[in-house]
Amino acid sequence: MLIYSTLLYTGLMLQAAALGKQVYDITGREIDIGWIGLVEFLPAAFLVLVTGMVADRFQRKKVAMIGMAGELASALALMFYARTHPTAVAPIFFIAFLYGVSRAFIAPAARSIWPMVAPLGGMPAVVALSSATWTGAAILGPASSGLLYSVDPWVAYAVASCLITLSMVVLTRVKTGQAATEENRERPTLKHALEGLQFVRRTPILLAAISLDLFAVLFGGAIALLPVIAEERLNVGDVAYGWLRAAAGIGAASVAIFLAFRPARRRIGRLLFFVVGTFGIATIVLGLTHSYLVAFIAVIVASGADMVSVFIRGSIVPLVTPDDKRGRVMAVENVFIGASNELGAFESGVASQAFGAPAAVVGGGVATVGIVGLFWFMFPSLRKIDRFSDLQSDDISEQPA
Repeated sequence: MLIYSTLLYTGLMLQAAALGKQVYDITGREIDIGWIGLVEFLPAAFLVLVTGMVADRFQRKKVAMIGMAGELASALALMFYARTHPTAVAPIFFIAFLYGVSRAFIAPAARSIWPMVAPLGGMPAVVALSSATWTGAAILGPASSGLLYSVDPWVAYAVASCLITLSMVVLTRVKTGQAATEENRERPTLKHALEGLQFVRRTPILLAAISLDLFAVLFGGAIALLPVIAEERLNVGDVAYGWLRAAAGIGAASVAIFLAFRPARRRIGRLLFFVVGTFGIATIVLGLTHSYLVAFIAVIVASGADMVSVFIRGSIVPLVTPDDKRGRVMAVENVFIGASNELGAFESGVASQAFGAPAAVVGGGVATVGIVGLFWFMFPSLRKIDRFSDLQSDDISEQPA
């Protein structure tokens, strides 16, 4: 699974970095970067009841493979369109929507496999290792995107297509447990589809953890505006932009490696609030600076803080969710994550178009800090979490916040 994740996410990160740059190069408008985020997010929101139920009813590896085939088709479509030296972005939006549909099915299926390959009591360590592979990809993909894009945009998409193909080959070799291979033959109903949403609503700690990430990154989604910041505020070229985008992976990877060997064990809830607040402050610094070095460090700090948040949330969700509901809960969480990234990119693009990139980034950081303060008082059950071992779904569900 680690090799599969590294290959897949390197390809997807490479593609995402090239896509944002190409769209901005074609139109020169920040809001178009935001539209890309919106069309990638919408499928996960509209299909949330379907994708989670599919992940729980069918063989999760097969579902993931079909979704990856859709992602590969999207990468190939971008490659062929880039070879035409495009001057219109409408076809890119359509391809991005198809990619969003594919990812909507992959996310709950693939993420539900991780707990099944984890040893007993080893879920936090597995989350840290999987996060480390993701962050390694977040370095390799964007860093190489600048160089490949400077050769020709289609070259970046071609390399991404190759990496996605290799990840599909590796996934076929992954061995999953019996629970992951049996298909549920029970007749699907609306009640069955809604159980994921209902479980999240009934579990205050789960609702609070994923909501905090949603609102924080929704307002603090400055990564989407890095093409604008690099060109207009820092005055750097394609290769420097690629490394600035890769700084997110460098910060996250450093923290993920540390967590793999020294995972957080005490005061988990308070730590979550602290790192989300740190993310907001680093975002403010990124919006204020004209220095490439300061911007680089700010992105590293923000991404490192966000990685701790990902580690904590990524451990909480599977620990409090029964396996028979895991696909549906993961689908709901995927909407929250998609909202905090793709919808956050849309919000950042709209705000940047209206007020300018610096004001959009600074305002987002301030809003993130405000959200942390609000959630501190709204969800005392979250801040009071001490150890992961204290999390038992039977004990914490259906309790008041």
